[in-house]
Amino acid sequence: MTEIAIGIDIGGTNTVFGCIDSKGNTIAEGNIPTQTKEHFEDYIEDLIAEINSSLENVETEVCIVGVGIGAPNGSYRTGTIENAANLRWKGTLPIAKMVNEKLNVPVKVTNDANAAALGERIFGGAKNMSDFMVITLGTGLGSGIVVNGDLLYGYEGFAGEVGHIIVRPGGRDCACGRKGCLETYVSATGVKRSVYKLLAKHLGESTLRDIPFNNLNAKMVAEAASEGDSVALETFKYTGKMLGEALANVASVTAPEAIFLFGGLAKAGDLLFDPVKEAMDENMLFLYKDKVKLLPSQLGDDAAILGAAALIWNDEKIVS
Repeated sequence: MTEIAIGIDIGGTNTVFGCIDSKGNTIAEGNIPTQTKEHFEDYIEDLIAEINSSLENVETEVCIVGVGIGAPNGSYRTGTIENAANLRWKGTLPIAKMVNEKLNVPVKVTNDANAAALGERIFGGAKNMSDFMVITLGTGLGSGIVVNGDLLYGYEGFAGEVGHIIVRPGGRDCACGRKGCLETYVSATGVKRSVYKLLAKHLGESTLRDIPFNNLNAKMVAEAASEGDSVALETFKYTGKMLGEALANVASVTAPEAIFLFGGLAKAGDLLFDPVKEAMDENMLFLYKDKVKLLPSQLGDDAAILGAAALIWNDEKIVS
């Protein structure tokens, strides 16, 4: 019999899941749309039904040891989703309790960045590390911080919000209601905002100038930069400098062995990594200079479900 953990990643558009063994192999997987049901209870019914259906097609006999869920505003302490901005269901959603009642196995919940950090520790590049950080660079900026081998959750389970460090007081509006948060500058959305600021500042030619804001994405900016577009290149230098300065400050608090960059924006490679590393080195406290590694994540396309499943496989009581 094969023991599996079910990893579930709840996104604003789709919910994906995978049945993952202790080695990180996917035994079965599937997905459902996230937002089609008016009531959260009906969404859970559909999700469990799809999981059970996927397991019926597995040739080997399996035993579910637990369910890990990565969700927006997911709280590890309470097993709930609390007032997620990009979900249609508001208030406090007791998702761990509801899934436990359906499958009768342990259920753990956290946000997507924390899940990515656990995934990196169990299945990725941080297997032998006790102190590290994962920065997820998507629509926003998420972060998962591991200290002394344990994920940093804080009092209510929401610790580690590096994306909401204020780097420019009175700066760009943030969805959190404050101004000048790091993620308004360092994220796919932040890159778009920086491009248009620089286009307004410079009169030179740029392939980005004729692209409407809603059509522009970070991949386009990276492609333009790789072709030598001056505005795109300056955008990545500016973005990398902002991130590197912030990471140098965070490193002074957590003293990580390594910082992993994960997500769509990190796929820009050296365009981002080079200015981030330069700014980190320039601003790092002397105690940590040349000691903190900046690395790309080693988790692939299944990172979200691997990270969620790692919530279960990280439990030493379960892992053999």
